[in-house]
Amino acid sequence: MRRVAAALLARRAEAGWVASSAAAGPPPSVLGARTAAAATTTPTSTPPPPRDAAALQAAQAADGLDFGDGRRLPYTTTLTFYGGPGRPTAPAGGGPIPAFWTVDGAGAPIAGAPPVPLDFPDDGAAALAVYASMARLQVMDTLFFEAQRQGRFSFYMTAAGEEAATVASAAALQPNDPVFAQYREHGVLLHRGAPFKEMADQCYGSRLDRGKGRQMPIHYGDPGRAFHTVSSPLATQLPHAVGAAYAGRLWGQQGPTPASSAPPGTTVVAAYFGEGAASEGDFHAALNFAAVLRAPVVFICRNNGWAISTPATQQYAGDGIAGRGPAYGVPSARVDGGDARAVHAAVAAARAVALATGGPALVECVAYRAGHHSTSDDAARYRSPSAAGGWRARDPAARFARWLEGRGWWDGEREAELRRAARAEAVEALAAAEKEPK
Repeated sequence: MRRVAAALLARRAEAGWVASSAAAGPPPSVLGARTAAAATTTPTSTPPPPRDAAALQAAQAADGLDFGDGRRLPYTTTLTFYGGPGRPTAPAGGGPIPAFWTVDGAGAPIAGAPPVPLDFPDDGAAALAVYASMARLQVMDTLFFEAQRQGRFSFYMTAAGEEAATVASAAALQPNDPVFAQYREHGVLLHRGAPFKEMADQCYGSRLDRGKGRQMPIHYGDPGRAFHTVSSPLATQLPHAVGAAYAGRLWGQQGPTPASSAPPGTTVVAAYFGEGAASEGDFHAALNFAAVLRAPVVFICRNNGWAISTPATQQYAGDGIAGRGPAYGVPSARVDGGDARAVHAAVAAARAVALATGGPALVECVAYRAGHHSTSDDAARYRSPSAAGGWRARDPAARFARWLEGRGWWDGEREAELRRAARAEAVEALAAAEKEPK
């Protein structure tokens, strides 16, 4: 287990987390025959963490979730939504909303924690699919970032440090749930089965790009995967998502929409955004409209601590993003955004809330943007490498891989097989898209 963890972190360090110079799931072939077989076996029971792991967890719990700016958020092993009808609007003891977690920074299950609600099924297939998408996302981000640095296309943004927030949340949605993304959610598309070649065609603006080369790179859109086209201006997608959810509810009262085969009342709209976008007026209008009009939309915030070069301390003085939801009557929860299992559970619970109430829910994933904001940014100009070091050591993929290992579902051989296949696919996709006519 330690060798696999070390290998994962070594690969991330070699790539500099791409910072100083990654429901439907991928097709079964991506996981390899050995991994697919593992998904059909009965998992081994997870032994209690050794004493040193328990001590580490106690220390982490006492310190709280380091938000990267000197503030500490308390942890909790109980997933609670605050706000909305019949729910408390704040923790009983006061203070900030705690962050839900299920595994510690080393990937070990939290000792003595209650069962995780809406956890991954015990056959392992869904959890393995999430990890495959996270690993493929890391490989894609590393190679696409390098391709941009070589001048092969003009712009790129990575999801380094936020792989769990995007992929695990996507796994908690249904494939036909419409997604309105910001610009760092390409992991959602990957998990819904988009191949690297389609992503490369978009970045190159080739003739096969669905947008016909009229959008900037990474502004993906895919109607077949219910993924609305990314738009550069911050937060404009949020009122659009509310409108789509409200329209879906109205159509649901009369039957399915003509463009969808989904039965009424079975889908929600997912709206992704960063904490920087929550400083825009569209965020506030979207939450208010969603609550008042009872629009079934799940707001998923990636609070990565930085709006380009502006730290969170210069963006708000209150309790982050989840703390704003109760004021609008929106049930809201906070989760450790580097814990894929916790993110999956929280978004699955938020989706259930939206379906049950016919209204909105909000999940704030507290993560860390480990890379530059984009290839047009140099994060070294406004934050020190030492400040990011602790977060990089808690690579979301490495944490999740170690949890999978503890269940007997993963090992170093499968890890190497998965990453080799992903790298070969990404290299081929970039080369092929580059040759396509514009």
